[in-house]
Formats: sequence, C-alpha cells, structure tokens
Amino acid sequence: MLKFFAHNRHTVQRLGFTAITLMAVSTVLPIIGAIVFIIAKGGPGISWEFLSGFPHDGMRAGGILPAIIGTLYLTVGTAVFSVPLGIAAAIYLAEYAKDNRLTRLIRLAIISLAGIPSVVYGLFGMGLFVLFLQFGTSILAASLTLSIMTLPVIISTSEEALRAVPQSFRTVSISLGATRWQTISRIILKEALPGILTGVILGLERAAGETAPILFTGAAFFLPRLPHSPFDATMALPYHLFVISTQVPEMPIRIQYGTALVLIVFVLTMNVIATVIRSRARAKRQW
Repeated sequence: MLKFFAHNRHTVQRLGFTAITLMAVSTVLPIIGAIVFIIAKGGPGISWEFLSGFPHDGMRAGGILPAIIGTLYLTVGTAVFSVPLGIAAAIYLAEYAKDNRLTRLIRLAIISLAGIPSVVYGLFGMGLFVLFLQFGTSILAASLTLSIMTLPVIISTSEEALRAVPQSFRTVSISLGATRWQTISRIILKEALPGILTGVILGLERAAGETAPILFTGAAFFLPRLPHSPFDATMALPYHLFVISTQVPEMPIRIQYGTALVLIVFVLTMNVIATVIRSRARAKRQW
C-alpha cells in the first residue's frame, strides 16, 4: 500500500514538472522566435549610416540618429523625475507609514494606476503639461508624463524590496545607536538595492517602449536637427517605428525591422546593465 502511494506521488510530481517545463518552453520559444525573425529581417538594414544619419527621402532612406537620441533623452528624463520620487514614496510606505485605512487606500490607488492604459496617461499629460502648464510638445512634458506612468511600478517593487529586508537588520542597527534614517539609508537601502533596481528598470523599459504618451506630449514626426533644450520636441524610436510602419507608403521592410531591432537592443542593454549591477549587489548582501 505504501509503495503504491509513493509511486503515485512520484508520478504526480513528474507530471507536474513536465507540465511546468512545457509551459516555460511554450512561453520562451515564441519570444525567441520573434527576436530571431526581427534580427533576420532587420539585420541587413543595420549600418553605420543607419545608426548615425538623419532620415531623408520621405523617411524611406537615411538613418535614425534623432530617434535614438530622443529615446535616450526621454528615458533619462523619466528616470530623473520618477526614480527619486518613487523610491522616496516606497521608503515612506515601507518604513514610516502606519498600517491603517489611509495607507491601504494609497497602496490600492498605486496598484490601480499601474493598470491604466498608456493612452490615458498621454491625454492627461497633454492636458496638464502641454496645455495647462504650457510646456508645449517637448521633452520635458513627455518625460513628466512617462514619469507618472512609471511611478506605480517603481513604488510597488521598491516597497516590496524594502519589506523583504529582515527586521533583525533594523533592530540591531537601532540597538547600536543608529537613528532610523541612518538605518534606512546605510543598511536597508543597500540590502534592498537588487529589488529596487529591478523595479526601476521595469518602469524605464516600459517608458522607453511606449508610443501613446509621447504621441500627445513630445514626439515629432520628423526633425532635421537634434533637440537643444528640454522644451524642444524630439523624435523617438517607438513613435518613429509607428510612423514608418503605418503612414509612409513603400517603406523598405529592412528599415522598419531595423528600427525595431535597434529598439530591442536599447531595451536589452538597459537590462544587461541592471543585471550586472544587481548581481554585484546580491553578491555583497548579508542574507
């Protein structure tokens, strides 16, 4: 009887592992297939002229340098506004705020904001930053809009990372005479850095790949020069890809997929940098 139950348990376990493996493979293979397809279609279009030149001939020739630089500006601008504010809010919620109805309502609002469609953020940014504050269609307005969109992700993941640090770290630090802020700034933030960095990169990656928010607030169809100030409009890879794929007739397929490939490489580079920093931080962690 015991052998029957043991055999049955092992059979169920093997079936469970097999099902999990199949689900993992069915998730990863389409992603790999899409990346390989984009590389095959867009690789022939990648050249130094494509990466360093300006588009011409009705966007059907030339390069995408303004879109690359514009995406970089928007990503950096989003990080400048969202990362300090998001981490500060997470510190307050995790370390200072009491567990009451108000904080639970705030957390619910943050989770709800994370699910709002990006086009709604774009309309909000146009109404607030472009029209009401009169920033115009600019890098500043687009960065602020993307910052609001990424804040819920950064706050939620950073708060969870801070809460994951063992309570004993706080108890020992305070018992040795450190203040609460010294404990947070010198110990808790350092130990929670891998999780915080994960949330920051997730938020910035979403910002780098969004089209709708910048469509209303800062993206331009074509600019013959690079932006010189935060109040200038800019080209951006997501919007540029949307334009050349839907609004430019007889567009060479290699330029469309080449632009998509550059955007993927841009996002993956952010991921690699974050992974390296996160791995080093985890190696130094004490728990």
